[in-house]
Amino acid sequence: MLRASHPATPRVLPVIVLAQFSCTSLWFAGNAIAPELAALVQQPPAFVAHLTSAVQFGFITGTLVFALLAIADRFSPSRVFYLSAVAAAMCNLGLNLRGADAGSLLALRFLTGFFLAGIYPVGMKIAADYAPTGLGKWLGFLVGALVLGTAFPHLLKSLAAQLPWQAVAWTTSTLAVLGGLAVQQWVPDGPYRKTGQRLQPNAFLSGFRLPRFRAAAFGYFGHMWELYTFWAFLPLILAAYNQAHPGAALPVSAYSFGLIGAGGLACVGSGLLSRVVPARALATTALALSGLCCLLSPLVLRSSSPALLLGFLLFWGLVVVADSPMFSSLVAQSAPPASSGTSLTIVNCLGFAITIVSLQFTHWLAGRVPIHNLFLVLAIGPALGLLAQLLGRQQAVTPPLK
Repeated sequence: MLRASHPATPRVLPVIVLAQFSCTSLWFAGNAIAPELAALVQQPPAFVAHLTSAVQFGFITGTLVFALLAIADRFSPSRVFYLSAVAAAMCNLGLNLRGADAGSLLALRFLTGFFLAGIYPVGMKIAADYAPTGLGKWLGFLVGALVLGTAFPHLLKSLAAQLPWQAVAWTTSTLAVLGGLAVQQWVPDGPYRKTGQRLQPNAFLSGFRLPRFRAAAFGYFGHMWELYTFWAFLPLILAAYNQAHPGAALPVSAYSFGLIGAGGLACVGSGLLSRVVPARALATTALALSGLCCLLSPLVLRSSSPALLLGFLLFWGLVVVADSPMFSSLVAQSAPPASSGTSLTIVNCLGFAITIVSLQFTHWLAGRVPIHNLFLVLAIGPALGLLAQLLGRQQAVTPPLK
């Protein structure tokens, strides 16, 4: 029988959404100022791929540690969120340290990613503890907040053209601390929380024994192969267009914010639609469309029309992330209740491990193929994710998330 949401849900979940936005602004803070950081430590522009991979590798390590120790199930998720936000903010602020070299910058991004493991999946866990039957909608808002937070440093960089680049790290770190404090003060542990009292090192594997969980997880993995590489290389696509068409003068930071941040609207839209359309149908449709964008990218990226380029990148930015809250909600709802936090965390861990392979492989290809052909390789993820859904169609049809 479906459980109604707790009376506090309408008040609490918006706080989680805002906190998620504030804290995840740390994610791409290094990317927004990558040219300045690269020049500071005498690295080439492609240093952005290493900065992104360092955050992803830190997030993977953090999620693996959090999953093995079942942190989100054994301890107060709100407390974990707060402490992780403060620690991540301090590491992010280290980007402004004088005398930093490439190794220390990568270490700081690694540690920022490590503590983000206590923010993104734990925020989804808190939402699930408050709204087990409205999860598709609320994860749409939560992932939308993540997307907007990811894009936000690019906006800061664009608006702060007259300010020192160090302002990006100061602003995002301050936001993260405020977000953590908001959760600590106004979001008590949810009424539907199932506490795992004992440490069970194999708890993170329990979900993979369930066919519906496996199908959702593998769809998410295919989505992740494409997503972060697209986000990381988007400024390079715009910069390459400017180089090929000097008269265009596209504002790279402002457009990067708009094209990435627009995906937040797609997440909210898919979350709202999930109340009347099955989540799996929404996820597979978005995954198929983003895969199609990968295949069409060689034709569009060699075009001389800025309107065509920007329209295409906007559409791609919408569909590339619209499936994320749907796969996350399917994972959360099909996971064993006593280990839902751990299951979400390990799926995030594996998904972000895939992003490192994708990022580094695409970075390696970047020196060997023209940029307009570079993103064909991203179609591998959607193709495999769609195959996982096709193989899982013998499962019962997923009802709409209400």
